[in-house]
Amino acid sequence: MPASGLRLLNNAFRCQTSAYSIPGVRLSGIMLLALLMTVTGIFAQKGKGIVGTKKLKGYTEYFNSLDSEDVKNYVSNAQAVDWMAANVPLFECPDSAIEKIYYYRWWTFRKHLKQTPAGFIFDEFITPVKHAGKYNGISCALGHHIYEGRWLRDQQYIDQYINFWVFKDKTFPAPRFHSFSSWVDNAVYNRYLVNQDKKFIGGLLPALDADYRKWEEERQLPGGMFWQFDVKDGMEESVSGGRKVKNKRPSINSYMYGNAVALTKMAAVFKNDSLQKVYNQKAIRLKKQINDSLWNNDAAFFETLKEDGTLAPREAIGFIPWYFNLPDDKANYAKAWNQLTDTAGFNAPWGITTAERREPTFRTRGSGHSCEWDGAIWPFATTQTLKGLSNLLCNYRNRGNMNAKVFYDELHKYAMSHVMNGRTYIGEYQDEKNGAWLKGDDPRSCFYNHSGFCDLVISDLIGLKPRADDVLELHPLIPEGQWDWFCLDNVLYHGKNLTILWDKDGKKYGKGKGLRVFADGKEVLHSDKLKAAKGGI
Repeated sequence: MPASGLRLLNNAFRCQTSAYSIPGVRLSGIMLLALLMTVTGIFAQKGKGIVGTKKLKGYTEYFNSLDSEDVKNYVSNAQAVDWMAANVPLFECPDSAIEKIYYYRWWTFRKHLKQTPAGFIFDEFITPVKHAGKYNGISCALGHHIYEGRWLRDQQYIDQYINFWVFKDKTFPAPRFHSFSSWVDNAVYNRYLVNQDKKFIGGLLPALDADYRKWEEERQLPGGMFWQFDVKDGMEESVSGGRKVKNKRPSINSYMYGNAVALTKMAAVFKNDSLQKVYNQKAIRLKKQINDSLWNNDAAFFETLKEDGTLAPREAIGFIPWYFNLPDDKANYAKAWNQLTDTAGFNAPWGITTAERREPTFRTRGSGHSCEWDGAIWPFATTQTLKGLSNLLCNYRNRGNMNAKVFYDELHKYAMSHVMNGRTYIGEYQDEKNGAWLKGDDPRSCFYNHSGFCDLVISDLIGLKPRADDVLELHPLIPEGQWDWFCLDNVLYHGKNLTILWDKDGKKYGKGKGLRVFADGKEVLHSDKLKAAKGGI
């Protein structure tokens, strides 16, 4: 659908009154939803013409058949096909596991969409939990939700979700935004790189500036670094911390660095030189402090600095600095990634562990606790590590032993882990050896919305790298010879509808051999090989 037409429908749907008026017609909110999904779905299918919605429908009907749907939120299972067809990029590839879980994760993401009196939100647990805030909202995985949701065609959901935490939460009797560390500023800016909604980030900037300063009041030490309880990082019972231990962790410090960089860039968008200078200086200082204090040269890893002045064992949070491109491009730092493929490090049969496996206290905190980050596999951390690895491979010359095959194999393993009792599943955390979900079949863990997957496929595996300018950049992380074809379709980017395809011999899609990108049906990029490429859009 032309971007202008989609925006018109979206703007109409934003009118969340009891009824919306069109001359001669009165549409209720539900009727308008149906109209929006139908029209955008029809135009999306008509505009693409390559992947179509057959696979989306097949997968969705299968997922629906496995679900008792004990909880219904804004989009029911019966509406899922239409909502997904109208909103999500379509994808097909030869790897059936990655393809299936791509659609499964959109299907589960949709289950968490709630319309509240304070606007749309995405909850984390499908059932109410005691530590949640208003409307069962939890800010822990907000960054993951924004990265994932930036690819939805109808952006009102993420708009309102961000506003819920930035503006609405503080008006509630018990605000919960700062219950967990957050990289929200970074996520907001990276979403802007997709939709170019300057007005939206302009309205947020003063509040995000104030929020950063509030974090400084609450968690910044006199020397400039930030401390956090491991539980408030969403990573309780870790090998490095404790629920009441104020440690300098790579997680929160990397988040605050990423937020400072994002605020610097947002200030630049609006030519706010003074604000830009302030946050650029904060980022420079914090980067130096992280490198000086948290990098263990002997262990070749970023580690938690404990209150007693010692460094903790290696944990997966030591990869988080690369999520924000924080480390310098030096071989010494790249050595950290050797631990990803080391079976005594973080490499386990079912995925990436949250603590190094050689650690003597690995997986010893399971008695009497409901969540342990002392070694088990958490999709939350897997998402962060894979994004960091993607940045290393795409933005650094010094990559150690890492290559596209490592990324691909870990993403495939991540996809394969989405199973319980033979059925597609995403829960809280897993046994690293046998894949058992350690909360069992606890209803709260079903469809756990605490991580990302679709964004890793779109922006990292296929490699669509959002930018502020009109250069279209691709950096696929598909190993040479791994796939003969793929297609990512119906991607709304910079107001244009993109189709990205690879056809080794030109027979699959009939568009010619090689890597090709079409914007609103016009070819804008072509490469004979499946490799990094740039072009205009």
